[in-house]
Amino acid sequence: MIRKAIYRLSQWSPPRFLLNAWLTALLWWAVLVFMTVMAWSYFKHPVFLFWRTFETPTMLIAACMGGWCAQHARRLAASSPRRVESGLRLMLSVLLAVLVIGQEGWFRWQQCQVLWGGTALSRIGQHFVVGFRDFDDVKPLAERGLIGGIYITKRNLKGETVASLKERIGKLQALRAQAGLPPLFVMADQEGGKVSHLSPLIERMPPLSNLLANGTENLESRARAYGEQQGRALAEMGINMNLAPVVDLKTESAEQWTDRFSQIGRRAIDSDPWIVSRVATAYGEGLTASGIQPTVKHFPGLGRVKADTHFVKASLMPDVVEQAADWLPFREVTTHTGAAMMLSHVRLPDIDPDRPVSLSRVVVQDVLRKKDGDGWNYQGLLITDDLNMGAVYDDGIGQAAVAALDAGVDMILVSYDPDQYYRAIYAAWKAWKHGDVNAGREAESGNRLIQYWKQRKVNIGRT
Repeated sequence: MIRKAIYRLSQWSPPRFLLNAWLTALLWWAVLVFMTVMAWSYFKHPVFLFWRTFETPTMLIAACMGGWCAQHARRLAASSPRRVESGLRLMLSVLLAVLVIGQEGWFRWQQCQVLWGGTALSRIGQHFVVGFRDFDDVKPLAERGLIGGIYITKRNLKGETVASLKERIGKLQALRAQAGLPPLFVMADQEGGKVSHLSPLIERMPPLSNLLANGTENLESRARAYGEQQGRALAEMGINMNLAPVVDLKTESAEQWTDRFSQIGRRAIDSDPWIVSRVATAYGEGLTASGIQPTVKHFPGLGRVKADTHFVKASLMPDVVEQAADWLPFREVTTHTGAAMMLSHVRLPDIDPDRPVSLSRVVVQDVLRKKDGDGWNYQGLLITDDLNMGAVYDDGIGQAAVAALDAGVDMILVSYDPDQYYRAIYAAWKAWKHGDVNAGREAESGNRLIQYWKQRKVNIGRT
């Protein structure tokens, strides 16, 4: 009986009614929806980075399929109204194909404008830190001053050894020196524990929170030794800046089922802000002693945030006591170590209801940089979290880059999807040319970057 059923199934052919104009029209509408969503909303979107190579060809094939479906429906239609409708569908398919080609062309135009932008564009480029697929991709950007730093992670370490990576980074730094440019910031995310993006190329160390397992006796010396050990390993690779330590507080609300990537509860040191400050300060001193610039993150603290800013917007409305606790480690560690500070994409509606912290002029200038009153007088380096994250990207990565630059942020991170760098810097460059970026704040930020290297006795020929 089973054999007979299988035989009948193998002999089955679809009835002719399945090939009529209605089914063809349904298929066409499916193609239309796919093409519209992809071309309008998600063309070269970071979410689809995994199929970037095939994105444009796939969309063009879909447009051709839509045209074929429309033409087929027109041939099957028996009445003139259906022929007119099919003709309109065919026209829409052609228009969508033109949109795809136009999107690709516009992206390539921005890329060419950036690559050949000259000295004027390098003024804006100094503020960008980028991820990349291959060192050959980033070489012209580094040599022409179109970036200020690179982000090293597992995706661009394939086939590398510690020695080969150090050699490649050294060649980029030599090109910078020959061009009279400051060195590149070479950044890594090597917190220890869950976030150890350079392991197993270098030793994976436990999270800093593990230091508390043995109590608080000699806590600072143990944390400093941890930082020195990790710092030496990073320096041996050519890294000069680590995006650590995490000084967000460990709170009960840190672990949410919707939190796929932030997972602050697993990365945070402790719930006590003074304990966090002690560990993070000593750790930062250890990194500094090994020649690595520490970076506290993610201001204003993500421990109480219930959403994952990798995907969605999030707001934080702490009371006075909670805010004081969240902010204390940032102030303590930066004061005692000169650490840089990463700004998260969370919003503080009580301070700036319009923009996330990473893009907020109010937060940067009236809270962090302000020298009098209740300002922090923080004059260290500020860097955004990755602009590929949904909390800011979905409003436009170009707009985000412009807002960050206008706010006076020193470095803009575009790491996960390297193609987005061209969109971001092109928008920032055009905005700066048209006066939509505050020239004074941008100049102060650029000078802060130059002074950082001069304090490290680096000779810079061109500023």
